[in-house]
Amino acid sequence: MIAEQSLVEEAFQALEDSIIYYNGRPVGTIAARDPEVDALNYDQCFIRDFVSSALVFLIKDRAEIVRNFLEVTLKLQPKERQLDSSKPGVGLIPASFKVEISNGKEQVKADFGEHAIARVSPVDSCLWWIILLRAYVNSTKDTALAYRADFQQGIRLILELCLVSRFDMEPTLLVTDGASMIDRRMGLYGHPIDIQSLFYAALRGASELLFPNKDNQYLIKALHSRLNPLIKHIQENYWLNTERLNVIYRYKVEEYGENVLNRFNIYSDSIPFHTLTEWLPETGGYLAGNLGPSHIDCRFFAVGNLMAIVSSLASKQQSQAILNLIEERWSDLLGDMPMKICFPALEDIEWKIITGCDPKNRAWSYHNGGNWPVLIWMFVAAVQKMGRTELGHEAIKIAEKRLSKDEWAEYYDGKKGTLVGKEARKYQTWSIAGYLLAKELMANPRHLKLVSFDEYP
Repeated sequence: MIAEQSLVEEAFQALEDSIIYYNGRPVGTIAARDPEVDALNYDQCFIRDFVSSALVFLIKDRAEIVRNFLEVTLKLQPKERQLDSSKPGVGLIPASFKVEISNGKEQVKADFGEHAIARVSPVDSCLWWIILLRAYVNSTKDTALAYRADFQQGIRLILELCLVSRFDMEPTLLVTDGASMIDRRMGLYGHPIDIQSLFYAALRGASELLFPNKDNQYLIKALHSRLNPLIKHIQENYWLNTERLNVIYRYKVEEYGENVLNRFNIYSDSIPFHTLTEWLPETGGYLAGNLGPSHIDCRFFAVGNLMAIVSSLASKQQSQAILNLIEERWSDLLGDMPMKICFPALEDIEWKIITGCDPKNRAWSYHNGGNWPVLIWMFVAAVQKMGRTELGHEAIKIAEKRLSKDEWAEYYDGKKGTLVGKEARKYQTWSIAGYLLAKELMANPRHLKLVSFDEYP
């Protein structure tokens, strides 16, 4: 108990040390404070990284920093259309920002992906921003902030970006590769489950945050008309279990028309049925990593599946089946450091073709099957919501054996996540905050209201 208390105190101090200030006000947390390597962009505050820190601050009555963060990032959102294709599009929330000194004055500089590896603009930043704004309002009851004209405009611009103009016929959100937490080439272009789960949660959050006035009516109608088709599409077409695999195995192909069974013209030879049927327990299942023309990505992705549980995008039965799978395949999906970002890893020629021979994403490393401590909070939120708290306790115990000793590493390598990542930063803030948030969620399930949703009516 003393050791556990000491670990929590160490983590809180590390989180405190990571805070970024702008004109004397706390506005976020830096990505990492590793003293042994060059900072590169790890001295910035990433929107997706800050979410776990922000939720801890809300739980600990430090809402001011979350409010400041929301205000600062909203001001960085482009509000006017430009013909210059090198400029960020209207409504985007940046991937990250930093505070710089220019002519003796502090200024906030945003990165919309123009400095990122491979120059990919983030999609998940917009979605996490809405999810976090809802969490702030749920925690503080400060609806006045959400109803402010600039915040209402910010929400509208994000929704217009997601809902209005698109080259697609499905209710899901079409994105490029590398547009989320997995921000390097990993074959996730199209409709990855990680983005769809966040998209759904952002739509649910926006439906609560938009004031029902004349300016918002068309978007409120648009998002509600999107929710049921999105739920139906994900639950029916992304779902994989042994029963579903039996259906796909016997698919007919080259069908034409509206009422066909194999809507996406999936060729059964493209699916590793024998491996999947051996790996999937009888009571388990999960949401596939991606779905598109003649393609089902059968990899398990943690963010998409866990957030589908937390947001109620997955049904109650599916949510329990996902947790059954995780429990039965604990060594594969949690291993020595909860939790693996995806499973299995891309290897050999598949790795070469899909990742472009990315050396950082070698098999069982980084985004390609690495273990990420930050994911423990999503796992704990999911098991807490579904009444499987024993799984959460076990995951936290595993994490506590390594986190401090390994100096709060960014990620772990190996099939079980045994090795500290080859290029992992130390004192990674979201590893620290993810652990603290998991502890808080486990201790008090009422905190789930910050990020969870009931089933959509």
